[in-house]
Amino acid sequence: MLGDTYGRMFRVTTCGESYGGALLIVVDGVPAGLELCDADVQADLDRRRPGTKAIDSPRQETDQVQVVAGVMDGKTTGAPVGMTIYNVDTQPIHVQQYREVKDLMRPGHAEYTYFVKYGEFADWRGAGRASGRETAGRVAAGAVAKKILAREGVEVVAYVKEAAGIAAREMTFEEIKAGVGKNDINCPDFEAAEKMVRRILEIKEAGDTAGGIVEIIARGVPAGLGEPVFDKLDADIAKALMSIGSVKGVEVGTGFAAAKMRGSEHNDIPYMEDGKVKFRTNNAGGILGGISNGDDIVARMAVKPTATISIDQDTVNMPQMKEVKLAAITRRDATICGRIGPVAEAMMAIVLTDHLMMSRGLDAVAKLDKTWPRAEADGQ
Repeated sequence: MLGDTYGRMFRVTTCGESYGGALLIVVDGVPAGLELCDADVQADLDRRRPGTKAIDSPRQETDQVQVVAGVMDGKTTGAPVGMTIYNVDTQPIHVQQYREVKDLMRPGHAEYTYFVKYGEFADWRGAGRASGRETAGRVAAGAVAKKILAREGVEVVAYVKEAAGIAAREMTFEEIKAGVGKNDINCPDFEAAEKMVRRILEIKEAGDTAGGIVEIIARGVPAGLGEPVFDKLDADIAKALMSIGSVKGVEVGTGFAAAKMRGSEHNDIPYMEDGKVKFRTNNAGGILGGISNGDDIVARMAVKPTATISIDQDTVNMPQMKEVKLAAITRRDATICGRIGPVAEAMMAIVLTDHLMMSRGLDAVAKLDKTWPRAEADGQ
């Protein structure tokens, strides 16, 4: 299996499956001297973990992280940071339930594509590597990235903008930041949140699941991050968010709404304030030409309804190539929108940290030109 590492200077590698022994995370490129302990990572993992709300999966994973490498006396050493999260709710009865249907395609899941790619050796326990359990590793790595970004004055917040067809009102960044994590659905519009949860529970009662839209905002990002053409900042953000399971679409700034606007409506008009360039609107989502412009980075992702449902479904037995019936499965999230926010924050933070390091590195090398003897001679 390829593709388990993300980043160029800030590199994140994860491994581990839903019902394996543990999830392992290695973060390379962490600067020495950064204060880091288990608690710094645990806070975000607690926001992601299942089994704490009525709309969550009842799986009881504690998601207790252990920082096992790259830290000495509470500070990073410059070596790769290694972390471990042990799986604890892997009861034999649940493994047996998956064993009984391991040859069947669960609609909306990856059994068929994994069967095509890995054959009989694919891990069928709880979707294996394709499980949402994998995202705990991303959150752990993202917590390290957030620590680095915090030193630069950058903060990243994700919240549910819409769920089960109910949308939150428009809010300021301060309102959003203050309301994140204050209810079961992670929506800072508390009135809308109540309606969302009520509707999701109705859908759950019917045996079904719901999707929604999650918005991610990064504030304090300096201008100049991103490489034109293939490594645009928004292109990397889109890839990072799309790599999260259950995400089926990503937009930056006005996104698809831009298709209905005129240039005069969409252009963000610049102006001067305290000797700095500012923009009167942020339709571009903080990115122009693939490079950050100093405004808020704003992205949204479309999250599909949880594929596991409590309704019988028609499917196919893969080894037999025969149509069969898949019985209802009960252990699942009614929606993953409320728990996916920390994952989205993590991926945004990882991308920004990677680009920050690349930008600072290239800038430092470029400035060396001014010290060359030839440059000094040209200046005489």
